[in-house]
Amino acid sequence: MTEQALVEMYLYMLNEHDPDLVDQFIGEDYRNHNAVVSDGREANRHFWAEFFTGLPDVTATMEDLVISGDRVVGRFVYRGTHTGDFLGISASGNPVEMRSIDIWRIHEGLFVEHWDELNLLEVFQQVGVLPPLGGRVAGQA
Repeated sequence: MTEQALVEMYLYMLNEHDPDLVDQFIGEDYRNHNAVVSDGREANRHFWAEFFTGLPDVTATMEDLVISGDRVVGRFVYRGTHTGDFLGISASGNPVEMRSIDIWRIHEGLFVEHWDELNLLEVFQQVGVLPPLGGRVAGQA
C-alpha cells in the first residue's frame, strides 16, 4: 500500500468508526510515542473503540500531507460531540474540535511508529474540565 493510501485508510477508519480497520494500516508491533495510547496494534484498536464511544459522531478531515522517505506527516481536524466517556472524562454534551499533527514511520507497507501533537488543552476546555485561557467562563463574552 502506498504512503498516501495508508493515510486514506486511517481517515476511512476514523470516518467509518471502525477500529478493526487498523489491521490494514498499522503493524502488529506498532510503537506509539504517545502518553494516551500504548504500543501495539491491539492497543491502538482499543483506543479507537473508546474514542468512538466518547465522540460517536466524530468526523475527521486531513488538512496537509507530507511524504518524505519512510515518514508521513499529516495534519488533521476531528469534530464531534462529547456524548460518552472520553479520555476518562464523563460526557458533557459539548461540541469538540481536536487538531493533531501526526508523524508515522512506514516499514513494509504499514505504519510501524507514530508521534503526534494534539491540542488537548483546548479539548479539555471544550468539555469543561479546564477553564478557558484568560479566565473567561465558557458562554461569557
